[in-house]
Amino acid sequence: MTRAWVLHPDIKSDRDRRDPVTALDEAVALAAALPGMEVVGADIVSLPKPQPGALFGTGKIDEIKARISAEEVELVLVDGPVSPVQQRNLEKAWDVKLLDRTGLILEIFSDRAATREGVLQVEMAALSYQRTRLVRAWTHLERQRGGLGFVGGPGETQIEADRRAIDDQLVRLRKQLGKVVRTRELHRKARAKVPYPIVALVGYTNAGKSTLFNRLTGAEVMAKDMLFATLDPTMRAVKLPNGLDVILSDTVGFISDLPTELVAAFRATLEEVLAADLIVHVRDIAHDNTEEQAEDVRAILKSLEVSEDTPLLEIWNKVDLLEPEAREAARTRAEREPDILALSALTGDGLEAFLDEVKLRLEAETSTETLRLGFDEGHRRAWLFERGLVEHEQETEEGFSLTVRWSDKQKRTFETV
Repeated sequence: MTRAWVLHPDIKSDRDRRDPVTALDEAVALAAALPGMEVVGADIVSLPKPQPGALFGTGKIDEIKARISAEEVELVLVDGPVSPVQQRNLEKAWDVKLLDRTGLILEIFSDRAATREGVLQVEMAALSYQRTRLVRAWTHLERQRGGLGFVGGPGETQIEADRRAIDDQLVRLRKQLGKVVRTRELHRKARAKVPYPIVALVGYTNAGKSTLFNRLTGAEVMAKDMLFATLDPTMRAVKLPNGLDVILSDTVGFISDLPTELVAAFRATLEEVLAADLIVHVRDIAHDNTEEQAEDVRAILKSLEVSEDTPLLEIWNKVDLLEPEAREAARTRAEREPDILALSALTGDGLEAFLDEVKLRLEAETSTETLRLGFDEGHRRAWLFERGLVEHEQETEEGFSLTVRWSDKQKRTFETV
């Protein structure tokens, strides 16, 4: 086990800074999500403003050094951005390894990625991050490598060679990722021919999406009380207990201050949200910071340019963790809002009302039409019957007159049959 110490810099000059106590709790939970990590201590460090060379002032650096030496700490995790120069100077002063928030999240993602696409995206994000950190590896930037002299110039510096190697690797990874993305597009097109509506579960990391997904589908997606338990998107075609056929999608959890390298890399894993007929926003209502987490999720959905026409249902999950009075208050508040339901994915309490609401939302998007098919269009008629869309049929001299009830998506799919 690696002995780790977590520091949250509370920078007073930053007007958008988060509540330091909840931010530190989240940072400790992030550290605990990485296998082989033992968090032996955590501190909030108040700073008027960050110091360019080492983030903290000399007095604070000495104070922290004494504490981490006494606890035999091997790794310091700083919950925030740390520049390459600051990282190098702090590692030298404390004689330990140091990771900032971006580096820690990248470590977790690289440990969890399971699909080919997930692995490639993490590798690309890690290389982009690593490219900015080369100053740490090569402190003597004048070090020369290669070049026999007769080509002109003294040869390239080691840091330039390393940057070029990383850029070459990024080009290779982008090509590989392009192939994987094309395969995903083919799968998406194949799913579009299945006229089942897509219900996408979104929410802050550790809000209980995978627990809800497993309860509804009988799947065994990793569901643990830790951040980023789910990393790769999982989809299942499932018949809900109320008879409705849907495709349920479990997505990667959102988090505040997600590293920019990962926002770009993981956009593809959230494409299922853009194709959804219904978005279910799962909230951990028992979390002290539930309102701020909900705001972060809404901001990310907005950045993904999710259509405003897509119906959204908000689920207040983990009501079982609330005290009885708070639980009743949450239920009462949820009942007053048309787009909010309170439930517990773990115990199943409130699940029936949720499923009824999902069915109601999806069926509200349907319309009734009369179709006329010729006798030679038997395969199209069979397609409608297989999916239970025909409410009434009458044989005519030219063929069949059918009354169908369907969604716009099912109508579009029928036109391709």
